[in-house]
Amino acid sequence: MLITAATLAIFVYGLIAPILGALLPTYNLTPDQQGSLATAQALGLVVASLSAGPVIDLKGSKMALVTGLILIVLSLVAAPNAGGYGGLMVVYFILGVGGGIVVTGANTLVGAVEPTRRGSALNFLNLFFGLGGIITTYVGSGSVAPATLCYSIAALTAIALIVNAAAKMPSPSGEASFRVNEVPTLLSRPTLLLLSLFLFLYVACEVGVWNWLKTYLITVNFDPATAGRVVSYGFAFGILVGRVVVSRLLIKTPALSVILTAAVLMAITTYAMLTLSSTTAITIAVFCAGLSMAPVFPTTLAIVGDSFQRGTATAMGIVITCGWLGLAVSSRIIGWLAIGEQYRRALLLLPVFSLLMVMVSLVLRPMVRRPAIA
Repeated sequence: MLITAATLAIFVYGLIAPILGALLPTYNLTPDQQGSLATAQALGLVVASLSAGPVIDLKGSKMALVTGLILIVLSLVAAPNAGGYGGLMVVYFILGVGGGIVVTGANTLVGAVEPTRRGSALNFLNLFFGLGGIITTYVGSGSVAPATLCYSIAALTAIALIVNAAAKMPSPSGEASFRVNEVPTLLSRPTLLLLSLFLFLYVACEVGVWNWLKTYLITVNFDPATAGRVVSYGFAFGILVGRVVVSRLLIKTPALSVILTAAVLMAITTYAMLTLSSTTAITIAVFCAGLSMAPVFPTTLAIVGDSFQRGTATAMGIVITCGWLGLAVSSRIIGWLAIGEQYRRALLLLPVFSLLMVMVSLVLRPMVRRPAIA
């Protein structure tokens, strides 16, 4: 029941993660406004994951997951009635808050259930994120009205909410195991700082594809339906397949080797998808980009869980928060660089960040050879 509850929660986040990218072309906003909308969602994610970690350590995962799912339902119901740019800013901020809580809660729950196989368990969990991404990008690329898409995902989220509310979850660690005043000690550890920087760069790349790739493809003469299918069949399906494969590989392959290899491949594939011209070649490159990105987020969280035995949820929350900060920063940069519909120039930020990930992972390798106690 616990795995089912966490899986449904991550599936819901997979459904909402690409919704901005799927609906963005229908909002008729300027590139700067598009960047602001993505930033609002990212700030919601930051607020959520920064606060959710300590709450989970003290109060448990159930309260966090139920609260996050309620916020997602409310924001999706409100989205078709937002009434303009200002309303959309509020809706996507709340959607970000709900999503951030769900991501932190679900990954912490599964990591606690399977501590000896954390990397494999988290990759298996997060493959349902890829499944949700496929569904939303595929449906969003068709003739389905935005309101119908939002209401449908809200209904599925309500089902996940009921399951999570009914599931019996482990008791929180409580004050006896972790104290909030230990957060500065966590933040002083170079390992946590490097993992945070690594996820900062990674999330900027992954969500950059979710939010901007469809719009970029439309500017290079793809029709909206085809552009949406490239994101769905290419990127989302690549993430799904990659996590199925890596969940098995991580049983024997060191997690650090996985994320280093993934970062190298990300630099190659994201650059390729921005320089190729034919529909088939771009789709293949986007699929390979999804494959290369697939293991990074869950495997990084597995390294965090293995490295910090005390305040695990708080450590994960800090790292995830830095990931969302990467989204907020990159959204503003991409929106600024894309002025004049220069989306290719703007999205070259992704291979640049991927190369920086390679450098960070090389520095990180000697620091996490043995689990550390925070």
